[in-house]
Amino acid sequence: MIRNLRPVTSSTTFVAADVRRLGSRTKGFSLVELLVVLAVIALLAGLLGPALSRARHAALGARCVSNLRQLGIASHLYWDDSGGKAFPERFGREGEGWRYWFGWLQDGAEGQRRFEADRGALWPYLSGRGVDLCPSFQKSGDRFKFKAQGGAFGYAYNLMMGPRGRDPIALSQVRDPSGLAVLVDAAQVNDFQEPATPERPMIEEFYYFGTNRMEATIHFRHGDRAQVVFADGHVGMERALEGSLDHRVPPHRIGRLDPARVVP
Repeated sequence: MIRNLRPVTSSTTFVAADVRRLGSRTKGFSLVELLVVLAVIALLAGLLGPALSRARHAALGARCVSNLRQLGIASHLYWDDSGGKAFPERFGREGEGWRYWFGWLQDGAEGQRRFEADRGALWPYLSGRGVDLCPSFQKSGDRFKFKAQGGAFGYAYNLMMGPRGRDPIALSQVRDPSGLAVLVDAAQVNDFQEPATPERPMIEEFYYFGTNRMEATIHFRHGDRAQVVFADGHVGMERALEGSLDHRVPPHRIGRLDPARVVP
C-alpha cells in the first residue's frame, strides 16, 4: 500500500531563507564609523613612526659601537706586536699610491682610485672587512663624494699618535688612556676636488683627526654626537668642540673634538 508522502523541502531553500533574514538584520559601516577607524589608524601610525625611527637609529649606533670595539682590540694587538708603539697615520709611498693606516689608496681622480684594505695596519687583526664602515654614514645622494671606488673607511685615526714625519708615540707616554681618542666617526666637507666646488661643497670620508683648527674631520652622526674608541679600549660618545662645526652640508654635523681628547 502506498502511503501519502509529503513533499521534501530542499535544504537550500532553508539556507536561502536564513541568509535573507540575516541580511535584513545586518548593516554596513556608516561613513562616520569609517572615518573614526581611519583616524585611529592614522593616530597609531603617527605614534609608531618616531618610535620605529628611534629604534632603527639605536640599532645602527649599536653596530657602530661594535665596529669601534673590534677596531680598538685590533689596535691593542698591533701595539703589543710593535713594542708598545702606535701605528703611523701614513706609512709612505708605495707604487702608484700611498699606504695609510687604513689601507693603500691609489693616486687619481676622486671616486675612481683603487683601494686595498688588506694593506692597512690593522688588517692582520681583523677577519676581513665589515667593521670599517659605520652603518649610520649613508654614502648616497648628490652631496656625497667618494674618495675611492666605493667606500674605503668610515673612521679616522688620531694624527697625534702617529704623526707624519715623526715616529709614532709609545703607549707608555699616554697620561690618561681612558681619555685619549684613538678612532672616531669621521668625514669632512670638500670644496676643492671635483665634483665638489666652492659653490657646491660635498661631504666625503676622511681618515685622520687632530688639533688643527682649520680641519673639521669628525662626523657627529649619532644624533649630535660621535662614537669614539679610547686608548683603554672602551667606546664612548663625544660632542663637538664648541664653535667647531662646519654647517655647509646640512644636516651633516662635522667638527672637532676637545683637544683634551686628542693630545696624548
